[in-house]
Amino acid sequence: MPHHYAFNTPRLTTARPMNSSCDWSKSTRTPSLWRVLNSRASIRQVPSTNREWIWANARPRQGGGILCHGFYSFDNCLDNLTLILKRCVETNLVLNWEKCHFMVKQGIVLGHIRGTFVSWPCRIFISREGVNKKYASVLAPGHHEGLGKADDQGISSWGWNLGGQHSTYHALFPRAWTIYDGEPDPEVKISCRQISPFIPHNYRESSLPTAVFVYTLVNTGKERAKVNLLFTWANSIGGISHLSGNHVNEPFIGEDGVSGVLLHHKTAKGNPPVTFAIAACETQNVSVSVLPCFGLSEGSATMAKEMWDKMVQDGEFHRDNFNSGPCMSSSPGETICAAVAASAWVEPHGKCTVAFGLSWSSPKVKFLKGSSYHRRYTKFYGTSERAAQDMVHDALTNYKRWEEDIERWQNPILRDETLPECNHSAVVEHTATGCQRSVKLDPQNANEEVGRFLYLEGVEYIMWNTYDVHFYASFALLELFPKIELNIQRDFAKAVLSEDGRKVKFLAEGNWGIRKVRGAVPHDLGTHDPWNEMNAYNIHDTSKWKDLNPKFVLQVYRDFSASGDMSFGVDVWPAVRAAMEYMEQFDRDNDGLIENDGFPDQTYDAWTVHGVSAYCGCLWLAALQAAAAMAFQLGDKEFAEWCKTKFLKAKPSFEEKLWNGSYFSYDSGSSSNSKSIQADQLAGQWYTASSGLPSLFDDFKIESSLQKIYDFNVMKVKGGRMGAVNGMHPSGKVDESCMQSREIWTGVTYGVAATMILAGKEKEAFTTAEGIFIAGWSEEGFGNIISNFVIFLMVIFCCHILALTPEGWTMDGHFRSLIYMRPLSIWGMQFALNLPKAILEAPQINIMDRIHLSSVSSQSSHNETGVRKIATKAKCFGNSVFNCAC
Repeated sequence: MPHHYAFNTPRLTTARPMNSSCDWSKSTRTPSLWRVLNSRASIRQVPSTNREWIWANARPRQGGGILCHGFYSFDNCLDNLTLILKRCVETNLVLNWEKCHFMVKQGIVLGHIRGTFVSWPCRIFISREGVNKKYASVLAPGHHEGLGKADDQGISSWGWNLGGQHSTYHALFPRAWTIYDGEPDPEVKISCRQISPFIPHNYRESSLPTAVFVYTLVNTGKERAKVNLLFTWANSIGGISHLSGNHVNEPFIGEDGVSGVLLHHKTAKGNPPVTFAIAACETQNVSVSVLPCFGLSEGSATMAKEMWDKMVQDGEFHRDNFNSGPCMSSSPGETICAAVAASAWVEPHGKCTVAFGLSWSSPKVKFLKGSSYHRRYTKFYGTSERAAQDMVHDALTNYKRWEEDIERWQNPILRDETLPECNHSAVVEHTATGCQRSVKLDPQNANEEVGRFLYLEGVEYIMWNTYDVHFYASFALLELFPKIELNIQRDFAKAVLSEDGRKVKFLAEGNWGIRKVRGAVPHDLGTHDPWNEMNAYNIHDTSKWKDLNPKFVLQVYRDFSASGDMSFGVDVWPAVRAAMEYMEQFDRDNDGLIENDGFPDQTYDAWTVHGVSAYCGCLWLAALQAAAAMAFQLGDKEFAEWCKTKFLKAKPSFEEKLWNGSYFSYDSGSSSNSKSIQADQLAGQWYTASSGLPSLFDDFKIESSLQKIYDFNVMKVKGGRMGAVNGMHPSGKVDESCMQSREIWTGVTYGVAATMILAGKEKEAFTTAEGIFIAGWSEEGFGNIISNFVIFLMVIFCCHILALTPEGWTMDGHFRSLIYMRPLSIWGMQFALNLPKAILEAPQINIMDRIHLSSVSSQSSHNETGVRKIATKAKCFGNSVFNCAC
């Protein structure tokens, strides 16, 4: 959730009008939003002449800057970032080698964070038969900043001479392409295709920490060309173990022509070790050689310059290197690296393919409090660090099949001509957002077929599986890996019925409570010991939040109805019932509705709510209907009657208190923003429609509310070119009551668009979603500045990050919390356009009409499970608030 105490972010320029031939508003009902979900169109590699321009945009400017509770110089911010990264290491937040499906473009990791990382793995050497002309170049534009003088013995001595003007990069997650069109040799065209095995419904191979780099070489000249490609890697994961010593490299020859080098890295503070494998596949036309170890400082047996000179002269290494065995352990302060070379002749007007593979094995995830788990891939490859060799072999021998599977998944959508074309820029692949922050663990219970899954709310909010935000993001998992989504819900169902009586101080109010209350859905699964120590969030007491329990019920019912998995429903039903019973204590006036308590007690945790609110009230109505439907289908008819009775009582009260003739007011209080138009006011209706349940309100109220949101929250903000602002006064002015009310949240905007699609307002839906595209990723909006900040992060963190969609931005151009979970809600639009077969083919009968009320249905059945109400002013809950009888 977006916390108001977080870092502020770089100031952006004001969005400019987009002169685009792309007209999303003309898009008719289509089977997918693939162009929005997965495309990045031909983004130019940044030439060396523009590098200062990039950095200049990251430095403070007049009226802008990098904010960290104030304006700081660029160097100050880097110094602060150093402390942050140091803290990440100290707290064991080591996500580098989780299974992350971003397209790895790392190379030798050198120096400190001030721009001295090298993020290009490959170098090329070209010579021609009978022609005294040679080319030797790092496949990166220009001389990398911070490498040092070209005459030293390190990698600055290499050929940093690629101009970059004729090289382009584009991506379609989980693949990416870099094209070198006549660089460095005008008569050789080079393409690098990067593949990571992110394959929907393939739970085995999608868990593998590996990537493949496939180089296609086309010779347009008249002479044969000898092309030698060099793939280098450093034995490092950064952090305090980078120069700690005792690291070892070891060559290997594997099956099917796959050979390379293993880089065994000993981590610090008892953390699990990491082994990298870099390799190439030898074929009839491609020969492979290795240099198991070279160094970057004087005293190394082979220096980086010597290695480079050897490649320039011979184009390959000695074959005897494969028999050299493990190299000597590195000394403290020394960086050791490895190289794999692949050599091939390319005939005139011919082409050749060379494939390199990368994998890494770190079999255990160890959390700060000591709990450790095996990663998912160990189920198939074992717990040895040497599993990296087997994984890189399988990557190089299976990547063609992976690509076929990926294309089979994507092509029907990409070839859908009814989708709007948009060539100015493209939305970053939202699917990659979750993958970059995820951990897949091997099940400890044999019945857990696909293992357990964790993903961070964001890199600034380091909590696992933040549930109020997963409410938006979960559509992605349901669409792509539904078994993982069901297991997440099982984890939370178990958590609902648990209690943790350890005392916690809540920072906003300064009061004390217990960490986890029975019956309350946890905010998150924890940070330092997930599953065992939940609710790492400690700003507010989330056991008093009003959205978490309804969101649990709604997600469970949506997953239950979409999957048709009756066993899942049976498994989680006790927790669903407990979650609903727990909420009754927040019905202060016995009108069937829950009331908010005058503090930010929901996902908008800086936006105060009084009385009945449109957001939480609508979620509660939807949860009552979903729980009634689920109870009926599972045979708990008494509870189905109780939920229906509550619903019939609550709905007219909700409409009476909040409906003002054209939309539902923000809340029933008397504050200055109580009449605000909240973009997210129909979140409950979104889930109701997504689950095949009857609409919560009549068509007029739904259509009118959505039209009001479109006319005010969307179109009155830069003409619809920024997304939907969270709060808008009926006067047409943005609600400035808090930071979050005036922000535009990307994930909420997509959720609103999905609701519009389900209500038949597709023109408005695509225009609403297009605002996020324009503002965030096009050159006509904030795209240039966000992209520059992304490049700034790429230099710092040495990874080519593809999905840095922020939580949101403001009208004056500040964005916040990159790589955030909530924007995965774009898959809610995909879901709305293609409702699952189980929902579409369900009997078209109003399930609420099938629940017949008995004479005792209005009586509470809660005494059976022992839920006790708490005092309105209570500071915390007792240790036995809820006693489960199931």
